[in-house]
Amino acid sequence: ICKEAIMKKNDIQKYQGHYSEHKLTGKLPKVARKAGQKLTYAILLLYYVLRSPSVNKGDKATILGALGYFILPLDILPDFVPIVGFTDDLSAILLALHAVWKNITPEVKAAAAQKAAEIFGDFDQKNVEEQLMKDE
Repeated sequence: ICKEAIMKKNDIQKYQGHYSEHKLTGKLPKVARKAGQKLTYAILLLYYVLRSPSVNKGDKATILGALGYFILPLDILPDFVPIVGFTDDLSAILLALHAVWKNITPEVKAAAAQKAAEIFGDFDQKNVEEQLMKDE
């Protein structure tokens, strides 16, 4: 990983104080359709990795920061701005996802896909994962 990516990862970690499970589970269903399946699934992957007891503290700090950034109502690009509102959130989430990818087990993927299917109904896990891999 290049030095710039590490600095960005550290920048993300400063938002971990904004994370709360209550706020995340309250916001995600409300904005999921607007945020899209890719961002929602990525958030859910991070959420289920965070709950895993085998994840180290550094990875948890990165996840907490990225999810905390998503929760913030006013960030670099406010979420209510049409088309681009979730772009910065997606960048933070993808950076964290990349950093903790080694922790994403088949069980984590299954839990995230199940929750995404509850939210969207017509969730295509394979297609969304392919989209995420293109962004890596």
